[in-house]
Amino acid sequence: MTAYRGRFAPSPTGPLHFGSLVSALASWLDARAHRGTWLVRIEDIDGPRTVPGAAEDILETLARFGMVADEPPVRQSRRMPLYQREFERVQSTGLVYPCGCTRKEIADSLVHAHARHTTLAYPGTCRNGLNGKPARAWRLRVPDGDAAIVSFDDRWQGPQTQNLATEVGDFVLRRADDQWAYQLAVVVDDADQRITHVVRGADLLDSTARQIYLQQCLGVPTPSYLHVPVVTNTDGEKLSKQTGALALDASRPLVALNDAALHLGLALSGTAALSRQAFYAEAIEAWSKRVKR
Repeated sequence: MTAYRGRFAPSPTGPLHFGSLVSALASWLDARAHRGTWLVRIEDIDGPRTVPGAAEDILETLARFGMVADEPPVRQSRRMPLYQREFERVQSTGLVYPCGCTRKEIADSLVHAHARHTTLAYPGTCRNGLNGKPARAWRLRVPDGDAAIVSFDDRWQGPQTQNLATEVGDFVLRRADDQWAYQLAVVVDDADQRITHVVRGADLLDSTARQIYLQQCLGVPTPSYLHVPVVTNTDGEKLSKQTGALALDASRPLVALNDAALHLGLALSGTAALSRQAFYAEAIEAWSKRVKR
C-alpha cells in the first residue's frame, strides 16, 4: 500500500479561528490514526487576500495546539513555476482555451438561464473563439454527456456525483487578474506532495469533482476524500473571517480542542480535558472508530 500522506492547507488571510481548527484537527487525527505523514501547506497563492505575518501566526498557533507538520511547510507563492509547467502540460491537450467574459456578463447569462429553468453552469460562450474580445482568463473544457459525470465515495459524506457539464461548465485555471485558480494549484500541489488522503471542510465538497477531472487530465493519482461538516455562526453562515470569526485563544488549547472534537462527533471522557497528551490519545482512538478507513 502507498504510505498515507495527508495535509492541512490554510489560507493566510488572518489568524486561525474555530472553523479552521476543526479542519486542522480532523486532518491531523486521520493522519495519526493511519500512522501516516501530516503536512501543512500555506495556500497564499491569492496575493491580494494574503495578510503579512498570518502564515507565521498560523504555524505558531498550530504548534501551541500540539500540531506540528512532519515535514517543512510549503508555500504556494514559492511554487509559481510548477503551476506554469503543469498549466502548459494540460494546455497541450487542447482542452484549455482563453475566455473574454467579464464577471457581469457571466452573471447576466446565469440570471437568464435561471429564468429559463436551464443550466446555471458557465455557458461556454468563448469555447469556439473570443468574438473580438481580449482574453481575460483561461478555462478547462469539460466533456459532454455521460463523460461529464464524476462520481466518488466521500469517507464522511458518502457517495457523491456531479455532472460537470450541467452543474459547473468549463472552469477557470488562470484568473483574469493573472492569479492561478485554486482548482489548478490544489491539484498540482497534492500531486507534487504525493497526498493520498484529503481531509477538509464540506464547503469544498462541490470543488472535488472538478479536481478529480483535472487530475485525470494531468494523469496524476486521485486521493481519497473526506469532508467534515463546517462550523456555522448563529445566522447559519459558514464561520469564517468574513462572517466575524474570532481568532483562537491559544492560551486555552484544550478547551478549543475538546469543542472541535465535539463538533466532529467524537465522544471523549473528562480525562481528555486534563492534558494534550490525554486528549490526543482519546481523540485518535475515537476518530478511528468514527470514520471509515
